[in-house]
Amino acid sequence: MVSSDLSNENPTRKILGFGYWVQGFRCFPWMAVIFFLKDGINVDPATLQLLQNSSNLPMVAKPLYGVVSDAVYIAAQHRIPYIAIGALLQAVSWLAIAILSPSSISIFSITLFLLLSNLGASIAEVANDAIVAEVGKQPTSSSKSSQSSSSGELQSYVWMASSAGGVLGNLLGGIVIDRTSPQTMFLFFGLLLALQFFITITVRESSLNLPKSKPNAGIRKQLSELAVVLRKPEIAYSITWFAASYAIIPALTGTMFFYQTQHLKIESSVLGISKVFGQAAMLLWSIVYNRQLKSVPPRKLISAIQALMAVFMISDVLFVKGFYRNMGVPDSLYVVIFSGFLEVLFFFKILPFSVLIAQFCPPGCEGSLMAFVMSAIALAFIVSGYLGVALASYIGVTGDNFSGLPLGLLIQAVCTVLPIYWSSCIPDDVKAKSRRKKE
Repeated sequence: MVSSDLSNENPTRKILGFGYWVQGFRCFPWMAVIFFLKDGINVDPATLQLLQNSSNLPMVAKPLYGVVSDAVYIAAQHRIPYIAIGALLQAVSWLAIAILSPSSISIFSITLFLLLSNLGASIAEVANDAIVAEVGKQPTSSSKSSQSSSSGELQSYVWMASSAGGVLGNLLGGIVIDRTSPQTMFLFFGLLLALQFFITITVRESSLNLPKSKPNAGIRKQLSELAVVLRKPEIAYSITWFAASYAIIPALTGTMFFYQTQHLKIESSVLGISKVFGQAAMLLWSIVYNRQLKSVPPRKLISAIQALMAVFMISDVLFVKGFYRNMGVPDSLYVVIFSGFLEVLFFFKILPFSVLIAQFCPPGCEGSLMAFVMSAIALAFIVSGYLGVALASYIGVTGDNFSGLPLGLLIQAVCTVLPIYWSSCIPDDVKAKSRRKKE
């Protein structure tokens, strides 16, 4: 019985594993983009952060892609074709940037290509997330408790695949960023996406053993079903709080990048190692969560992560003030360990939250709901980025003046703590909620 389950899961795990690995590996060309914008086009910290966040706008339309994926079938399939389309759009955009002459690339043109790339990534992610939600809800044995276990196991598996891609992408990026041109890195990733496209179109969706659903149910009907699901208090309150817990934090990523590279003269290879450390932490987090923390109430776990984020932001204040330097800790060591960990700590709470929402999601609406969740998170990050630009302007931080950065980081930490006071919006126990419904 166990062996047959594993054989059934193999095609699914292969397509999901490779898809999420490529998704994690996207940090490889993006590292080149950041340095190309800073050194090649000479943008300032505010422009860099605005461009980074604005290029994520296609992510906000994920619910639309999810509804279309749920309702519109292509050749009797409604997941695999969208993964292929997403890979193709990304391949076209990165190959176009690679082929163009560096001197002919402007902020406007590279923004358009990055928007197209993120559009493709969004479509592919929606289809992949829907497969995870569908397969994860299928119990692998007669016991009902296995349903939650299966969901958490598959979520952890794809999280590990994405983290593994991130580790390799950041490691390679940190090594080659000073040894080759950004165009070469763009070309390599474009060819990898082309490979994903050709692999994906060889897979038949019927081999994934996805739950049967009515094809071509209609986009309007799918939207109405999504609206009904979003009216459920346990879903609506959870998503609202989760998105707000990100949006309320003014991100200072662009400012910190300039502080580390311009003011501290941290080398790009050190930043690459820092990101590798962060991705390795994410990989370890997925393993620890799958083995030890799945039974911890979601509210308690997510609130603890939120509080830990604030602690690390306070640590950044001490870092900018020179506290650790005076203790003999090299700036590069702090950047590798603490900055690398804080960067990925923002994403830690997505794993338990995704498992929670997948368990609440009714059949037939997986793609739409998971897409809406990811869209809300993407929008929250964009708002956070724009708030960060406003905060940097308010405290007077520029590309060569970082005197107001400690105050900005302190404000950031305070904003991070605030959502914990409203964490009751997240259900404390999924089983308890379902029990209340039956009563």
